[in-house]
Amino acid sequence: MARVRDIDSAELPPELAEIYERFAGSYGPFRNQVAVFAHVPAALRHLFPMLMELRAAATLPKRALEIAIVVVSNLNACHYCVAHHKPFLEVEGISSAGIDRIMDWQDHPELDATDKLVVQYAIAAWETPNRIPQPLFRAVREVFSEAQVVELTLRITLCGFFNRFNDALQIEEEQ
Repeated sequence: MARVRDIDSAELPPELAEIYERFAGSYGPFRNQVAVFAHVPAALRHLFPMLMELRAAATLPKRALEIAIVVVSNLNACHYCVAHHKPFLEVEGISSAGIDRIMDWQDHPELDATDKLVVQYAIAAWETPNRIPQPLFRAVREVFSEAQVVELTLRITLCGFFNRFNDALQIEEEQ
């Protein structure tokens, strides 16, 4: 059980309840997370619609996004996020066993050159953002548009935020 009470959408004003239910019903199995975020109306009003809008825009390839999220979540040992994003990455063509060993990316048989670049960039952007090697950034820019690089970086750092939030408040995995 989380360290704070889950808030049911029925306890919220209609506009927030609609965001809560739309996110919980369409984005993925994140009901426990949104039930905790419901304590902060501004978070419901801004964070969750932003995530849904980013998904709908599909600026960044889903495979790259999910690789980045799983890598950062592994770096932070956020089991909630790894467990919830693993099925999304399986849909993108990486086996369950392959996802389990994604941190061994250098010789990973299921990752292509772009996938490995995303892993490298996710690690660098999360662990040493002020020291991302210029050759790595140039390689990322050769593969992704500026908008995609910005979104990839946003999603890497936002993932780290969600990892820490989930772990600090001990949000449990949904069944």
